[in-house]
Amino acid sequence: MIIVVLQVSAPSLAYICLGGFVVLFSMVSLLVKETLYINEVVLGTGFGVIVGPYVANVFDPRGWGGAEENRITLEVMRIVLAIGLFAVGVELPCAYMKQHAKSLLRHGCTYHGFRSADIFSCHIAVLHALFPVLDQVSALCIAACLTPTDPVTCASHHPYATKHVPVDIRRILSAESAANDGLAYPFLSIAIYLTVETSTRVAIGKWFLIGWLYQVILGTILGAVLGILFSKLMKFSHRKGFIDRESFIAQYLALSIFTIGVASSIGVDDLLASFAAGCAIAWDGYFNVQTADDSFSSVIDYVLNCGCFIYIGAWLPFESYNTPELGITPWRLVVLMIAILVLRRIPPLLLLYRWVPEVKSWKEALFCGHFGPMGVSAVFVSALALTQLPTPANPPANQGQLLAAMIQPLVSFVVLGSIIVHGLSIPFFNLGRGVQSGTVTFTNTWTRPTGGTLLDWKLSARRPDKSTCAISATATDVDVEHAMETHGEADPETETRADQTGIGLSSEADVAIPAATVRW
Repeated sequence: MIIVVLQVSAPSLAYICLGGFVVLFSMVSLLVKETLYINEVVLGTGFGVIVGPYVANVFDPRGWGGAEENRITLEVMRIVLAIGLFAVGVELPCAYMKQHAKSLLRHGCTYHGFRSADIFSCHIAVLHALFPVLDQVSALCIAACLTPTDPVTCASHHPYATKHVPVDIRRILSAESAANDGLAYPFLSIAIYLTVETSTRVAIGKWFLIGWLYQVILGTILGAVLGILFSKLMKFSHRKGFIDRESFIAQYLALSIFTIGVASSIGVDDLLASFAAGCAIAWDGYFNVQTADDSFSSVIDYVLNCGCFIYIGAWLPFESYNTPELGITPWRLVVLMIAILVLRRIPPLLLLYRWVPEVKSWKEALFCGHFGPMGVSAVFVSALALTQLPTPANPPANQGQLLAAMIQPLVSFVVLGSIIVHGLSIPFFNLGRGVQSGTVTFTNTWTRPTGGTLLDWKLSARRPDKSTCAISATATDVDVEHAMETHGEADPETETRADQTGIGLSSEADVAIPAATVRW
């Protein structure tokens, strides 16, 4: 009698790969981040390539679901993006979008105004020159997929950025990346409508009514309304003692998933809705104070980032990067990637950075222009575009099928190049400064004093911003766990924290937490 006990399957191998990477990388994460300045984005993508179908062939996302493979990729990216965008909205200072509306509007107009001209001119010209089989509308669709800045990569907690990048720059980059993720929808929708509709007038009408008024504007309003309602509901439950600490923190994850469920069900922009909900729920700082010094959100982001970029690394269609019958060759892809990275953000920000108060010099404008990584958001938008395009034949019968066959190879190669270039920028920068710089950083990491300072591995713990949170220090708060009134007393263990926020600030400067912090 033969007894079969081994049950090796694709899901079990995927669990081994995802869990094993997180476990192994976590063991040396501080060492890798502090000495090599490499985070989980680059390493996760590289690990995904290694375990993917072109090397070890133990993890193949494209082999899941058959014809529904693109749908699986779309939903995986949607979940990761929504949680990341909600996190950006929550972790911005209280009422940040209101207080910095002028800067964000100027930054948005500067970037998106030039970005529109860039899409319709430079990028379309580059795409059409490199890939003559694509017409201008198809080139516009591919350029739209590369429009959004990836908030997941921007939000990866990098010790170097925490110590050396001014806090104003980090915040406005996070807010801008979150906002323009949702604003990729109009660029994509106009290209899709022009591709699938026979009448240009009908396509433009649908773009304005559906792409802007319904998806973007209504999606933003929906997210803000949901955020405000849940904020008031949690305040009521908190004051009545109906909610414990664990459930309060769990709202961070649950509300983002609930928001994208509602938004996607009615067909509005779920990414903007998620970001708006995060901003609204933390508008007055109440949510931030109750979840202060909790690392749950950072742990969730970390695990999702690792899993997502392993997925992307294994998902990359390397065999499609050399498809001469479609005009796709390696040298054309390399030229396209370089042109996109150079022309996408740097020229407009260098020309108009004086309009943005947070950007003080051309060096900061150059940094903001360079640091516009493409990743999860570009993969998501390309997968979303495929759901609206016809299934390509072999060979493609029309321009719509040709676009469907070429969009993911082109977008994914630029994403791979962006992950490599942006992920290794800091290591190469520090390499030029000599080996001693890395040695000093490593020594400081392990000899940091413990009296009142914050260890590097706790930098990702969320803390309210004392300068913007308008919660009164004398307000009567309620202990979530025991429904006890604290009468504004602060927990002595949380009165001071070290906030490493930027250039010119001491790494051990004490920052006071508002006295309304609840004792758990």
